[in-house]
Amino acid sequence: MFSKSTHDIAASFSRRGVLAATAGLVLGLASLTGAKAADDTIKVGVLHSLSGTMAISETTLKDTILFLIDEQNKKGGVLGKKLEAVVVDPASNWPLFAEKARELITKDKVSVVFGCWTSVSRKSVLPVFKELNNILFYPVQYEGEESERNVFYTGAAPNQQAIPAVDYLMKEEKVKRWVLAGTDYVYPRTTNKILEAYLKSKGVAQEDIMINYTPFGHSDWQTIVADIKKFGSAGKKTAVVSTINGDANVPFYKELGNQGIKAKDIPVVAFSVGEEELAGIDTKPLVGHLAAWNYFESIKTKDGSNEKFIKDWQAYTKNPKRVTNDPMEAHVIGFNMWVKAVEKVKSTDPDKVIDALPGIEAPNLTGGVSKMLPNHHITKPVFIGEIKANGQFDVVWKTPGLVAGDAWSKELEGSKDLIGDWVGKKCGNFNTKTNKCLGSGS
Repeated sequence: MFSKSTHDIAASFSRRGVLAATAGLVLGLASLTGAKAADDTIKVGVLHSLSGTMAISETTLKDTILFLIDEQNKKGGVLGKKLEAVVVDPASNWPLFAEKARELITKDKVSVVFGCWTSVSRKSVLPVFKELNNILFYPVQYEGEESERNVFYTGAAPNQQAIPAVDYLMKEEKVKRWVLAGTDYVYPRTTNKILEAYLKSKGVAQEDIMINYTPFGHSDWQTIVADIKKFGSAGKKTAVVSTINGDANVPFYKELGNQGIKAKDIPVVAFSVGEEELAGIDTKPLVGHLAAWNYFESIKTKDGSNEKFIKDWQAYTKNPKRVTNDPMEAHVIGFNMWVKAVEKVKSTDPDKVIDALPGIEAPNLTGGVSKMLPNHHITKPVFIGEIKANGQFDVVWKTPGLVAGDAWSKELEGSKDLIGDWVGKKCGNFNTKTNKCLGSGS
């Protein structure tokens, strides 16, 4: 009995050993297969708010990157590998942007990130991209005063949107009084600081400038619009320059209509209202008001590039009414520049790609070609559009050619001598008077 029992126990252990070994082999093979699968793709981070106050603007940018990845994969991907999107939702929560950026880089091992809308979200993630040495493509107009090595700014700097818009209102609309209305965060405050200095340099008196800030998601505009109406009743042509962001724009324009403020009386030129924000809302209160951008969906191109993009986009989204807008175009330009840089250096290594990007050119969607500059900004045309009842824009003015983005504003005393130059000077804020790098790009 004892002998048989020992044999059975031994056989049992033997069978368990084989099973364990087999299981280990299967797990090992699965691990290797997973690792190989991961190696066969290049991961692309998508860091846009899909909920909260900024979802109205940012959700479509997430969809844009997914569309661009799909299109690139149809061409065979990049470096023989498919691109794989890793999408997160920072939920219009600025500290959460930094957490999600860190997660994308350290956990998901993305090679590049396309993301952010507000400047406060960009400022939140900057330390993460610098610490972990990854790449952010930022697609939205902003206040300038920054040129970071790890960031590429494909949206407009102030000299590519805000300054031209004010010039247009001065020359074409003969505006003499100015309301600078914005959401209370860094982009509107810095942009309005630049615009206030610019207006004063053009001879505008302090009493002819009214500045107002409201929180994100602000909804009660009755008093503020009444103040704007009163300010505009002084006998001088008045305009509103709006850096209001997110879903607060809807009740703002509605209140303008409620109080009978028409575009011909007090025009509003907006820097954050485009086709996406106008889609699905009552546009009656907005008709005739203006927006300054570097792209409008309504622009016709000689080579048909914009028309083709719109058609392909609507086919991808399975929605013939899906609109396009300026920050989308910025992502198109940035994405294609990144692909070209990766293919040029045959690597996704951040240092190699960062060094390769300045000088890279990519078609924009208005018929021209944009170029990445040494300050990590790009060349762009500027357009002023008038809002139509169908939520599209009539272009009423444009620059004769492309405008090079300035990282640092000539209107501000502490910035006018600074340049960003990551090619020759290897510096984001090089002082041309002292010939010294100030040691940080922002």
